[in-house]
Amino acid sequence: MRRVHGAFALPALCAALALSVVATAQESADQAGARLSADAAVQAALERVRANEPEVLEEQVRFCEIPAPTFHEERRAAAMRTVFESLGLRNVRIDAAGNVIGERPGREPRPAVVMAAHLDTVFPEGTDLTVKREGALLKGAGIGDNCRGLATLIGMIRALAEAPVATQGTITFVANTGEEGLGNSKGVLHLFEAELKGRIDRFVSIDGSGTGFTHVGVGAHRYRVTFKGPGGHSYYAFGNANPIHALGRAMAKIDALEVPKDPRTTFNVGRIGGGTSINSIATEAWMELDMRSHDPAALAAIDQRIHGAVAEAVQEENARWEGRAPVAAAWELLAERLSGVTPAEAPIVRATLSVSQALGLRVPVFPGTTDSNVPMSMGIPAVTIDGGGSGSGGHSPGEVFDSTDSWKGTQRALLLALALAQP
Repeated sequence: MRRVHGAFALPALCAALALSVVATAQESADQAGARLSADAAVQAALERVRANEPEVLEEQVRFCEIPAPTFHEERRAAAMRTVFESLGLRNVRIDAAGNVIGERPGREPRPAVVMAAHLDTVFPEGTDLTVKREGALLKGAGIGDNCRGLATLIGMIRALAEAPVATQGTITFVANTGEEGLGNSKGVLHLFEAELKGRIDRFVSIDGSGTGFTHVGVGAHRYRVTFKGPGGHSYYAFGNANPIHALGRAMAKIDALEVPKDPRTTFNVGRIGGGTSINSIATEAWMELDMRSHDPAALAAIDQRIHGAVAEAVQEENARWEGRAPVAAAWELLAERLSGVTPAEAPIVRATLSVSQALGLRVPVFPGTTDSNVPMSMGIPAVTIDGGGSGSGGHSPGEVFDSTDSWKGTQRALLLALALAQP
């Protein structure tokens, strides 16, 4: 009977111990900001962050003026590799996905923390990347998203080199590729699936300007839908089904769809094209569309409904002309961003709030589609934080970064990295 009793007691005891460990981790995370800020070595590092900010801002401008369209980040990556090496990181390298990686070893390999910022921008080759200065304001394409993230990485590494702070775990700094647009987080996917597979315990992405953070990853499906038909002369072939007309029907049906506000679910037709001339029935027309939600079920539902809307549009266009020379639609998946959530009670979230509060920062929390979606979808603790300062006009040639007190963003990132590199 004692064995049976013990068999029932052991799971309960294990559950109690697990809850105790979780509670202890949460309490430690809640106190991380105050505890670290009181440490003399950490204080010295924070002071170096502030003192170095003018030089860091120069780096922000320098990197911003190096072209880095998605899939063509090589020049910016080479410049970042040089910086990583000059600041004393170990095992600096560029991996198969183009990510720049450098390590700051701790006393032990684990916990293994990755602090990352993406290299790429939404702007194509040939874009004027000149940054203009007006007092505290920096103006230029990509100056906030994500040249600020790169600058924050540099500021952290420089401060740690000048005011050495010991950590239990290793901090790996990464300037990654492929975050924007159709890059589909290719750089971070490569980290988790190949380069650092099984060796990342906690992940932080630094992306853009401000002081907020994200622990809810919004998933996205992006498609190109191509409508095709035989085409013909607008007069003599009149009566052939028209791919452009089918596209128009589909867009109207998509626009009429109702979606939930909670979980927030969205859709957008972002680009359309097709046709050969004003007096020709098109042989082809296409649209590119994006749909998003942080809830996988809601995202799957809107995906299914939009597929249905396109099928109905094709059917109606063909019925309109009684099946004469019909059109058809083909789908191509351009990108899929995985959704995921790091729970609000997770130590990494609580630590982010704790270090932010220790610095007196306002901390807006919002969902987003960032590189942290990848580890979130795998159940690995992850958040995305802003890099400090403030900004406007992201993804436009007129983006503005206000550098007032921007050093506080780097201080926050530094404190968070130190908090996460402890057991």
